[in-house]
Amino acid sequence: MTVDSTSDRPVFKQIADHFRQEINSGALAAGEPLPSESQMVKTFGVSGGTVRRALDLLRAEGLIATEHGRGTRVRERGPMVRLASQRLTRANRAAGLGGFAADMRALGLEYKQEVLYLGNVQAPVEVSERLNVPGGAEVFVRRRRMWGGGEPMQMADSYYPLDLVEGTPIVDEDAGPGGSYARLEERGHRLASFREELQARMPSDDEKKSLRLLPGVPVVSLIRTAIDTSGRAVEVFVSVVAADKHVFQYDFSAD
Repeated sequence: MTVDSTSDRPVFKQIADHFRQEINSGALAAGEPLPSESQMVKTFGVSGGTVRRALDLLRAEGLIATEHGRGTRVRERGPMVRLASQRLTRANRAAGLGGFAADMRALGLEYKQEVLYLGNVQAPVEVSERLNVPGGAEVFVRRRRMWGGGEPMQMADSYYPLDLVEGTPIVDEDAGPGGSYARLEERGHRLASFREELQARMPSDDEKKSLRLLPGVPVVSLIRTAIDTSGRAVEVFVSVVAADKHVFQYDFSAD
């Protein structure tokens, strides 16, 4: 590649464009090293500062990572999780699998959940609105970090009206086979539908740390409301996942 000094596009962006294309096309594979800065200076005929600006741009996009002793390499993204609508089927619950466990098993990955907190909390606004409880009302929360393939995959908070969880394993660290949804159905709250809302955004500092995110990687916030056959919202699930490790797949009828 040769840079075009007469182009309206800055030279450092042209260099970044070149390596971005190489990465996205697979010509530079995950874990493969990029040329050294001195090699790039010679190849492109630019200053070291221009090369560093190009690398900073790619690093901010989450495409490359620089490690002490290893240099700059194409970022290894780890396992890709496909969050499909089928993960919430009653068949999975009957088999003793919650949604996350079903996804991990389909990928052949080891999985676990790390329980961070169990107890009553004041409902956040987005939760009280969806559970149809007064603002500031107490609800029960199961707060976890979910791991797959040895990596933190998502932060997950499940909120429930107090009357639905008292005296059930939902308040325990292990909610039992099939998870909380199976316990709700055992109490007569047969699930009829789910509503999921997705929003992409940049992560907070705590989310970066908890999910071990590299610079430039956004997250997707997912809010799912579970509704029983009477029309009552029985759970609001709030999760945050790394955007570069998840694909959301929804199948629905054209009718």
